[in-house]
Amino acid sequence: MSTPEAKEQIEEYLSAAGIEAQRVDERTFVVELPGERKLRTTVSVRVGDHSVSLNAFVARHPDENHAAVYRWLLERNSRMGAACYCVDHLGDIYLSARIPLEGVSAQALDRVMGTILSHADGDFNKILELGFRTSIEKEWRWRLSRGEPTANLAAFQHLAPTDAGDPAAADAGDPAAADDLPGR
Repeated sequence: MSTPEAKEQIEEYLSAAGIEAQRVDERTFVVELPGERKLRTTVSVRVGDHSVSLNAFVARHPDENHAAVYRWLLERNSRMGAACYCVDHLGDIYLSARIPLEGVSAQALDRVMGTILSHADGDFNKILELGFRTSIEKEWRWRLSRGEPTANLAAFQHLAPTDAGDPAAADAGDPAAADDLPGR
């Protein structure tokens, strides 16, 4: 399959799947896949001379517990199939996949997109818990000390402080705590 044929296959797949795409340049599409835990996953689809590469940002570099986060990601890679976790030079976490040009089809694209969405969304809270636990705990304390809503922390209920009623324990003097969560 030629590069133009692969681009046409991708366009047809995205249209049939109802996935809106932005064209960054002649060879690159950017799509956003909706999720539940991770509200959206941005995927770059780049048509090269020999393959199509798909890369999706999952989370920024962990604040803490780096070795455990990266080990967990590597262990996940052995069971994932169509995509794998990787990190960039900053330690930010991505999902990455390649499809040889001759293998580009609606089925192959759907399998890879499905794998990316399934893992970006399904693994997101675990990655946050492993790599941003202290920030999540600070966020709980900050919100509870001020009576702020905690609905979007529900997945981390088990990290809520048990001493939330104690203003001294609630990091009341740390207004930056609300900015500690990744993605804020």
